Amino acid sequence: MRRILEACALAALAWLVYLAVGAFYGPARLPARIPTHFGVNGRPDAWGPATALLFFPGIAIGLYLLMSLVARHPSVFNYPVRVTPGNRPRLEALALDMIAWLKAELAWLFAGLEWFALRAARHPGAGIPVALMPAALVCILATIIRCVAAMFRAGRPASGH
Repeated sequence: MRRILEACALAALAWLVYLAVGAFYGPARLPARIPTHFGVNGRPDAWGPATALLFFPGIAIGLYLLMSLVARHPSVFNYPVRVTPGNRPRLEALALDMIAWLKAELAWLFAGLEWFALRAARHPGAGIPVALMPAALVCILATIIRCVAAMFRAGRPASGH
């Protein structure tokens, strides 16, 4: 499953870079000022230079690389339960699964934000869906809660011993 999630994250990053490169070098030029912030209603409420669109790929790639680096050392993670030789492999696997899910979710979130920002820059009056950020936060928090709950289950002593 981690390989599939890794492929999903890399696909999102590739799409994000494609959008950014296309915005600056593609046939459809960007206006001088683009939306840089969206209010709770999904409508742009702040504008800035087109180079602000480089923020999303920069942050997404930085987070991806940082999380990839962290994932190389699961033995030094802080776990929510006592780590024993018996539960260490399961806890490390759960932590690596959580990181893989979060990398994919965050990469797609930033790719979506870039797409909606580009759309709003080229089509005045367009914005981002109001439910995008709450849905993304629920998805990310659900991933974390699910994985931490699984770690608590994995940290319980085996019954019957």
